[in-house]
Amino acid sequence: MTRRVLVPACTLLATTVLLTGCAGQGSGTASASSSASSSSTSSSGSASSAAEESAAATSSAATGPAGDDGGTGAPAFPANTEPDTAEASSDARVTVADIRTGRHDGFDRVVFEVDGTGTPGWDVRYVDAASSQGSGEPVDVAGDAVLQVTVTGAGYPYDTGVEEYAGPDPLPGQGTATVTEVAFDATFEGTTVAFVGTRAQAPFRVYLLEDPSRIVVEVADPD
Repeated sequence: MTRRVLVPACTLLATTVLLTGCAGQGSGTASASSSASSSSTSSSGSASSAAEESAAATSSAATGPAGDDGGTGAPAFPANTEPDTAEASSDARVTVADIRTGRHDGFDRVVFEVDGTGTPGWDVRYVDAASSQGSGEPVDVAGDAVLQVTVTGAGYPYDTGVEEYAGPDPLPGQGTATVTEVAFDATFEGTTVAFVGTRAQAPFRVYLLEDPSRIVVEVADPD
């Protein structure tokens, strides 16, 4: 025989109120959790966007602006005063055909345009004094510091069929703030040397542009 248990109405009412209250508290907790999750995602998204923008700026600065003529916004300068070198390709035989200087926002630019075969390399560094390769004779360069630019993988004009840069020498800075002039030295045993005079030993960077091939040296404004 089944026995029925009678529950007083007041007990049922109290239980209903209690369950309703618990349900309300659970709903509030879920809402707060959802809000916190939404806030976290928003913050993460902002940080991610900032990181991407920073990475894009760094990438642009590292590769250098496209083109070497005309103004560009000043990139973040991943540069210092330490020597900068790059290897030439094994088949490189190039001749410096032109040298240009220019002023940009936050830095001066010196472009060494080359022609011939293969990919040139370079060694760019500050030196205590400029001296001609081969003879060792001093080279006069205006400025308080001298940045020696050595193009590697170079060939003589009669080997490359390219007419070598013929001046003006020295080449004055064109409206530049830090670069004073560029003194072209000579080509000797696979290297071509030029000296960039600067008003201070300021940070610099070097990179290659192609079509046509250009070694680009950019010197930041000193602090």
